[in-house]
Amino acid sequence: MIDFKKFEKYSRPGPRYTSYPTAPEFNTSFTQEDLINRFKNQSNNRPLSLYIHIPFCRSACYFCGCNVIFTSKEDKKTRYIEYLKKELKILAKYLNTNRTVTQMHFGGGTPTFLAPQQLKEVLDAIRATFPNFAKDAEVSCEVDPRFFTKEHMSVLKEAGCNRLSFGVQDLDPQVQKTIHRIQPFETTQNVVKIARDAGIKSINIDLIYGLPHQTKETFAKTIRDIVKLDPDRLAVFNYAHVPWMMKTQRKFDETTFAPPSTKLEILKDTIEFFGSVGYKMVGMDHFAKPQDELFKAIQKEELHRNFQGYTTKGGADLVGIGVTSIGDGVDYYAQNFKTLSEYEAAIDAGNLPVFKGYSLSDDDILRQYVIMELMANFALDMKKVEKKFNIDFKEYFSDALESLKEFEDAELLSIKDDKISVTQTGSMLIRNISMPFDAYLNKIPEDKRRFSKTI
Repeated sequence: MIDFKKFEKYSRPGPRYTSYPTAPEFNTSFTQEDLINRFKNQSNNRPLSLYIHIPFCRSACYFCGCNVIFTSKEDKKTRYIEYLKKELKILAKYLNTNRTVTQMHFGGGTPTFLAPQQLKEVLDAIRATFPNFAKDAEVSCEVDPRFFTKEHMSVLKEAGCNRLSFGVQDLDPQVQKTIHRIQPFETTQNVVKIARDAGIKSINIDLIYGLPHQTKETFAKTIRDIVKLDPDRLAVFNYAHVPWMMKTQRKFDETTFAPPSTKLEILKDTIEFFGSVGYKMVGMDHFAKPQDELFKAIQKEELHRNFQGYTTKGGADLVGIGVTSIGDGVDYYAQNFKTLSEYEAAIDAGNLPVFKGYSLSDDDILRQYVIMELMANFALDMKKVEKKFNIDFKEYFSDALESLKEFEDAELLSIKDDKISVTQTGSMLIRNISMPFDAYLNKIPEDKRRFSKTI
């Protein structure tokens, strides 16, 4: 029996490490010219990964931390599509869009809040701009089951979509009412059937633990019901409470949140339950069937992490398209403007809508590799790092290794034979275990860190 009470001390503000350096380090000194120069210098042999952001939702889900615009006006959506098409034309001036695309992901907002014909218009424009999709390209879309029809499915399927991710979060009526997202089980069941009938073989379902009024018992019922839908993957995220950033989260009564020890027990129970019904844990918060390529990648220690979470498609340059979207390459991050007015103004001026970004130093690239290996594969081969970066690992990271001793003493990881290996319990605290390698975070006093808590 694990005493999770003793781990409550690890409930500290910390990044989720979808990037390193993390988004707070992005700055406006990285400009359109910097991105254009990166595009010029990119290898034409490196594939592309595309992320398209559709920011619209009809109403607010109070837990959400995404960049969204609430609207029911058709003209707003029509206008946005026109600007997306203009952005694609500007991109094509500077980026070799004939490179192979190995991954495309629609995020939001709610991409399927667009009408089917609107969605087709966007997809047609993307395919016209990027004509060379790999035969095995991963083409995925985030879906709110409340806004998804057979017509949407038909459009996505025609465009090569082979993966869908359905947002559910929780099935408990009290939790759904509190988070302002009423979505009965039958709603999700119906859209999963639509996807399966269309031949979609990879379905992911998103859940969140740590929401108001959740208990071990209510969340256990949610996951028991969800596996009846036989998803291929599940993402079970730790609710990120950042009310200083997201005003809707201020509606929550914080006394209704479970304490960190209970949240860890919920996660432990979830891991054990999914394991008992045939799923394997992948990375920090994902689960997959053993035959899924995501699980096969972690067995080979070839799993990757990016802004869309875990993926098997590494080694690609990510191109962010749409308001607030983020792209990256070997040594940079670039983010588009976050407001529609600034995004539109940049495009009207014939510019890429770059708001800010970051140029990575050699030290950044080294630490990025180390942190992403830990986050993705729960292990790190020090000798492999030494060979790749020509360093003495134990000397270079002496401070980080010293900080890891408390985790080693708590049997959350082991360090031997020049390998860091995280235990199953330690995997629940992988953000904490990765944090000692973060050169930026460790310059900020803990009470000044503007991140959600790790537990």
